[in-house]
Amino acid sequence: MSPPSIRIWRTGAFGVYSLAVTTPTHDLSRLRIDRDPPPAVRRAFGRNLALSGVVVLLAGGFLFFGRLRSAPTVQTVVAAPVGPGGSSAGAGAGGATAVTANGYVVARTRAAVAAKVPGRLASLTVDGGSVVRRGEVIARLENADYQAAVAEARANLESARASLVEAETERDQAARESRRTQQIHDDRPELVSAQEAEIARSRTAQAEARARSARARVDAAAASLRFAEATLENTYIRAPFSGTVLRKEAEVGEVVAPSVGGGLTRGAVVTMADLTTLEVEVDVNEAYIARIEHDQPARITLDAYPDTSFRGAVRQVVPTADRQRATVQVKVGIVDRDPRILPEMGARVDFIARPDSTAAAGAPAGPPRFRLPASAVRESGGRTVVWLVREGKLERREVTAGPVSGDFREISRGLSGGELVVTGGVESPATGMRVKTQADQR
Repeated sequence: MSPPSIRIWRTGAFGVYSLAVTTPTHDLSRLRIDRDPPPAVRRAFGRNLALSGVVVLLAGGFLFFGRLRSAPTVQTVVAAPVGPGGSSAGAGAGGATAVTANGYVVARTRAAVAAKVPGRLASLTVDGGSVVRRGEVIARLENADYQAAVAEARANLESARASLVEAETERDQAARESRRTQQIHDDRPELVSAQEAEIARSRTAQAEARARSARARVDAAAASLRFAEATLENTYIRAPFSGTVLRKEAEVGEVVAPSVGGGLTRGAVVTMADLTTLEVEVDVNEAYIARIEHDQPARITLDAYPDTSFRGAVRQVVPTADRQRATVQVKVGIVDRDPRILPEMGARVDFIARPDSTAAAGAPAGPPRFRLPASAVRESGGRTVVWLVREGKLERREVTAGPVSGDFREISRGLSGGELVVTGGVESPATGMRVKTQADQR
């Protein structure tokens, strides 16, 4: 029978080993190191190693997808070259865009209608949106005193006319007496002296003077009547032209005057415009004004209806520039009349390039140019740059850009075409930043 032994398992740097000690004999030759772990320990070690690998893979996957999900979504536009004169190739229906500018809808015929005399508003027969015809009464001031003045002037005229009749009668009578006296004096000098004939002639001249004075008083009375009637007429406020009332500027009972006098005094009573004369006024940067011509077609897009465009044509290029803003005002007539178009609406005008235009014909050949939204061009470190998206990461690109016109800028150097340019979605871009485009998000 073998002597009893004690086996001790211990884990070391080289694996798991066991120490067997036989107590009765103390035979050191029987001591041995068993470097092979038992099967249960090997299985546990393998499971732990597999679980660790799975945890590492899951952590890496979560980290990758977390970084991908945290990447900001940016808005982009594809850089497409523009044609001669700055016109965008394939700019859409209606032709290529040469220049874009922003402005407002205005009416060429527009007036703030005010009273010609001060007074209190007695009646107002129109409201915003009322259609009126030229000469139609739209308001009236309190005018009882002016009516009394007209009546008085008319009475004075009648009195002056009666005095004129009396004076002319006396004149005619004096003239007849003078002729008879002179005839008697010529035929019978002993009956009528020369002195009496002279006195008769003097009376005739005096009567003639009184008649002329009476006629002058009639003319003065007639003028006074016309003045009183004109003053009375000024208390009636009439439409200066046919059009539409845009808004009321005063209410019944308010004191109005030809000009604003402060306090409770108002100037205009209504503001009206002829909506058939609507047009769009835009400010074009002077760097692009050479591309604008008289009668050049244009597309008008209202801020209120961004999905609808209206045809227009250049009516006038104002022959002066704004030195502070470096712009030239261009007036564009609206060809497509529409009741939705109202004064003071914001509008964007795309001027359509014509292949046979002098601007396009005279445009020098050179490297391709690009029209990008102004938000795509940034200033960084004193340089003009755009940010491109390549393989889901941002890339900085220095460019040469023209001035802003209608929220667009023209790029003359730095792009070759086809680049995906960032227009928004990231406030502080950095080279290598991972981003998502809206197409990737979809």
